[in-house]
Amino acid sequence: MTAEQRLPAIERVITQTQIDRYATASGDFNPIHIDKKVGEASQFGSTIAHGMMVAAAISEMMTQAFGAHWAEAGRLKIRFKAPVLPGDAVTASGRVAGVDDEAGGRRIRCSVVVKKQTGEEVIAGEASVVVPMERM
Repeated sequence: MTAEQRLPAIERVITQTQIDRYATASGDFNPIHIDKKVGEASQFGSTIAHGMMVAAAISEMMTQAFGAHWAEAGRLKIRFKAPVLPGDAVTASGRVAGVDDEAGGRRIRCSVVVKKQTGEEVIAGEASVVVPMERM
């Protein structure tokens, strides 16, 4: 990996069914996610997706780029910037921002972002992963 190299983009459309399933899997049943009436009465006018459900697209992208190394030595620092509503299409993308030598490998730092179909950033931050030298 070299600086400025692009990571594989991940695209998906968020549905209420996915949100409901994520609530069951995570145990997060906050009404803003699963109750249509609560969502409609909120500032968002709708239910919203769980932030970590949307952020999972970043992890999928990093796994595609770095395989098991992401699970073994990945770090993620992100900010949630805007809500994602059912029906929104989101795209996770990223690029290599830098490569630093470390004992036994290289730490690859990546700038990552998730955007809605409108171009609005909903998540932004940095991911990093240590890759052993023999893989380089």
